[in-house]
This record gives sequence, C-alpha cells and structure tokens, in this order.
Amino acid sequence: MSGAVAGTGTPWIAYHKPRPEARVRLYCFPYAGGGASIYRTWPGALPPQIEVLPVQLPGREARIREPAFTGLPPLIANLLPALGRGLLGGPVAFFGHSMGALIAYELARALRGAGSPRPLHLFVSARRAPDLPARTEPIHGLPEPEFRQRLRELNGTPEAVLEHPELMELVGPTLRADFTLIESYEPVSAPPLDCPITAFGGVDDRDVSEEEVASWRRFTTAGFQLRMLPGDHFFLGQASGETVIREIARALLAA
Repeated sequence: MSGAVAGTGTPWIAYHKPRPEARVRLYCFPYAGGGASIYRTWPGALPPQIEVLPVQLPGREARIREPAFTGLPPLIANLLPALGRGLLGGPVAFFGHSMGALIAYELARALRGAGSPRPLHLFVSARRAPDLPARTEPIHGLPEPEFRQRLRELNGTPEAVLEHPELMELVGPTLRADFTLIESYEPVSAPPLDCPITAFGGVDDRDVSEEEVASWRRFTTAGFQLRMLPGDHFFLGQASGETVIREIARALLAA
C-alpha cells in the first residue's frame, strides 16, 4: 500500500499502530463527548490487512485544552488537510458512531467534492439518516442540571463524571459543543454516495429507531446492509461491539 499515513506526528490521530502490509485504512470517528480511546483496542481485533486510525477531535483526551468544534462544516474543512495524504495514498474506509457517523458521511461527501477517490466503504452506527429530523428537543442550551440529567438518560457519560463537579467543568464544554454540532446540523441535498454503506443500530436504542437507521440505504447507489444488534444507543461499548468489528472485517476483506 503506497502513500504516507497521516497519523504519525499529528494530534488528529491517536492509538495508531502502523501496518505497512495493510490493504485499507479505516478511519474511526467518535460519538459526542467521546475520544479516540474508544477505538484503542480495534487495531488488535482487526486483521493485519486493515490499518486502524482513530480520529482524535479537539476538546478531548490529549486535546482537552483545545476548543471543540460547534459546527460540522468547519470541522470537515479542518479534517481534510489534517488527514492529508492518508486519505489519498490508497483505499480508505470510514466508521463513525452516532455523531461520528455524521462526520464520516460528510467527510465522504467532501472527498467526492474535491475529486478525491471515494471511500471503499462507509460504516455508520447508532445514527439516523442525515435528512431525518431528531425526535427529541435540543439539549445543548439546557441549564446545567437539566443538561446532566439528559446526559444521564442517554447513558453515554459515566455517572462518576456527571456527579463530579471538577470533571464536568473539564468535559462539559466539549459535550455542549458536540451536541451543538449535532443539533445545528443542516443536511444539504446531494446525490447518493457511490460507496457501499453498512448501518448498525441497537435494538434497545430509544433515540434512533430501526427504520431511521435503515433510511441510510437512500444515501448510496453501491449496496447497503442493515445490522440491528443487542444493546442501547451505546451498543458499541457493549458485547455487540465485537460483532461490529467482525462485520467491518468481513466487508473490507471481501472488498
């Protein structure tokens, strides 16, 4: 596989284990409030033909002191040059969970707009199709007690963090920024992608229904697969996460 990997020496990629023999690079994007560490075990779980590049967004983990983006267009505009030649040096694929699914989709669209090679595959997880409205009211502007309660209901932020004032003071701005990004997202009318899409959903997800996940089929002309898995919105960190990894490996090796 030719081309330099954008990962070494850039803050945008973390937990990266170079694989010179890899045939495809898999860029992984986190959910709201999450960091690249949610994918730290993936390099060891995927076959050597797949090189995993967990994307580290500003405002979390090693980049906690950097302000998080509150809008998707400026984030994508920064991601394109930040990932650079890694997106052009050979086949790539994208995976994103929840907020990360939107980022992955918009990055795929931006690559097409720039005349760059399309991703080999787009994997989206726990996210409704881009043109479907949210079924709940925005939370990014809620007062602190209500904001914490809504985070608690979403089950993605540890209780130890929610109950720790100093930790919430540290991570709260990033959480609010991420929800601002999600809740201010405005899809544009665009032709479907020409790469396959696999969409994962949780059967117990109260925020995203199976029908909403299945609606991603309208966003590709190159094949679609829906996989509904045990778990709630954060099934990626539960037992179903292993199934997600296996499905990604199967799809990419077949391609």
